[in-house]
Amino acid sequence: MANHKSALKRVRQSEKKRLLNRYYSKTMRNALRDFRAIEDKKEAEEKLPKMISCIDRLAQRAIIHKNKAANLKSKCAKKVNSL
Repeated sequence: MANHKSALKRVRQSEKKRLLNRYYSKTMRNALRDFRAIEDKKEAEEKLPKMISCIDRLAQRAIIHKNKAANLKSKCAKKVNSL
C-alpha cells in the first residue's frame, strides 16, 4: 500500500475516476443496446444524433478509444440507413 500522502490521495482519485468511467461506459452500452433494438426508421433517425453525441463524449474523455468511437458511430449510421 502507498506510504506517501500524495500517493494515498492518488489512490483515492483513481478509484473515483474508475467508478465514474465504469458508469459512463455502462450507460453508453445500455443506450447502444436500446438503439440497436429500434425497428422504426423515424425513431432511429431522431435518436441517432443523441447516440453519436454520447459516443463522442466518451471518446473525448478517453474512456473509449477514438477509433472504437468511429466504428460505433459508423455501425449506428449503417443501422439507420438499412431500416
